[in-house]
Amino acid sequence: MSLQRSEKEAVISEVSRLAAKAQTLVLAEYRGITVADMTRLRVQARSNGVRLSVLKNTLARRAVAGSAFDVVAGQMTGPLIYGFSEDAVAAAKVVAEFAKTNDKLVIRAGAFAGKALDVNGVKQLASIPSKEVLLAQLCGLLMSPISRTAVVLSALAAKKGEGEGVGQAQAVPA
Repeated sequence: MSLQRSEKEAVISEVSRLAAKAQTLVLAEYRGITVADMTRLRVQARSNGVRLSVLKNTLARRAVAGSAFDVVAGQMTGPLIYGFSEDAVAAAKVVAEFAKTNDKLVIRAGAFAGKALDVNGVKQLASIPSKEVLLAQLCGLLMSPISRTAVVLSALAAKKGEGEGVGQAQAVPA
């Protein structure tokens, strides 16, 4: 059943809004995936802030025209699922992780920062730690010199304390 013109315009408008907010787009072919597996993928995507959509390719091409994702318009053929995310790595990570466990989901392409990504590019993007993990690593790096200095200073204080204790202990018997 085909969509009415107003319904098509609503879909294009909604996808254009998604594309305007998103940093990353991942395209994956979903031919042969069971409904249960697709539901698991959608739940996983939703929990990671990724918006998955099955769209008509012509509508998707119109929606991303003029946006940073226009670079993958040529890849929009066949039965595709479109993953948009505001987080730079979330869409790639969700789709790549699911593709590892389900061989029916085939990553076709992606786009990040106005650049088209091939399958390997999407997988490399997925291997980057999330923003929270990177911030935690940065905090750990910043805390490391401070904590090392504190350990050294406490060791020096303990050593001085032992030295004074030994000097006092020797002075008492004499």
